[in-house]
Amino acid sequence: MSTARTYFLDRIRVLLTVLVVAHHTAITYGASGSWFFKEEVPGGPTGDLLTVFTAVNQAFFMGMFFLLAGYFTPASLARKGRASFMRERLVRLGIPVLVFGFLLGPLTVAIARSGSGAGGDWLARLAAGQFVLGPLWFALALLLFSAACLLLPQPSEAPAAKPVPGPAAWAAAALGVGAAALLVRQVVPVGEEVFGLQLGYFASYVFLFFLGCAAAPHRWLERVERRTALGWAAVTALALPALPLALALAGDAPIRFETGFSGPAVLYAFWEPFVAWGLIALLLWGLRERANRPAPLWDALAAQAYGAFILHAPVIVALSVLIAGWAAPPAVKFLLVTTLGSALAFGLTWILRRLPLVRRVI
Repeated sequence: MSTARTYFLDRIRVLLTVLVVAHHTAITYGASGSWFFKEEVPGGPTGDLLTVFTAVNQAFFMGMFFLLAGYFTPASLARKGRASFMRERLVRLGIPVLVFGFLLGPLTVAIARSGSGAGGDWLARLAAGQFVLGPLWFALALLLFSAACLLLPQPSEAPAAKPVPGPAAWAAAALGVGAAALLVRQVVPVGEEVFGLQLGYFASYVFLFFLGCAAAPHRWLERVERRTALGWAAVTALALPALPLALALAGDAPIRFETGFSGPAVLYAFWEPFVAWGLIALLLWGLRERANRPAPLWDALAAQAYGAFILHAPVIVALSVLIAGWAAPPAVKFLLVTTLGSALAFGLTWILRRLPLVRRVI
């Protein structure tokens, strides 16, 4: 893979990080899902809209993080060798998992409990050695995926470039990922965790990470063309209303998307990749066409993106608790916490990365 700078991929990492902040803030203010702190908000269209927003996010944003991580893995592994590569992964991924798990995670829980009137007990949690993985499940999963890469054969020379796979391959991948997700969810339903990992979503994560590894020698992420992006955007546009429509038609009747072979469970499993592929293709093509150039602000934000991801949980929970008594509409709070929380998470990372030891990790 060429060493030419792919500025647009850096832009995508920044945008995905902001979407992570928005995703968890949406859960705080009415979207379905699990998070450290959820404010009691009245039912209404805001909660429904935020739920649709988080469902669309869930379909693609973490998977795209894994795609980008996989894309840069083969070059790093070839350059550093297996031992050095894994040491670097343990530093960059393992240390944040431990710091969040034993320090920031308990802090976030304590802040959330204080907002619920239960009283903060951070020091007691630290003394007890409580471990809270939280959103750093991503780093743990990436560490496991990186370790799996060590088992793959390393080519002795660069392979001949291959064209980006065509529409049939994209459709087959969506069907395969949907089928795999449906089967996994019979064992581990959506919402259930195994060692902090929601395995019900991992079919797309595993596929996209190793797709990124396979794409790297051929620079596929940099070669997605307009026809592919717009074609899959059309597929996404057709698929997107299916899930909200199913929710609307159900009314107050309970719907189980999490497991089983009911219509909603099958719909959800296949809906995700057919929505995701179009959004991923649009971002890859659109930002390559419009933003593949240096820009001081974007470049600075890209350098802080990983740290902002690590820090965002205690930041947005603290902000949410701080304004919990404010009688503003949930939509206003969502926009405020997302905006201010993103700025603070990136800003705090910039400050912390002035320290050489921190900079080495994040």
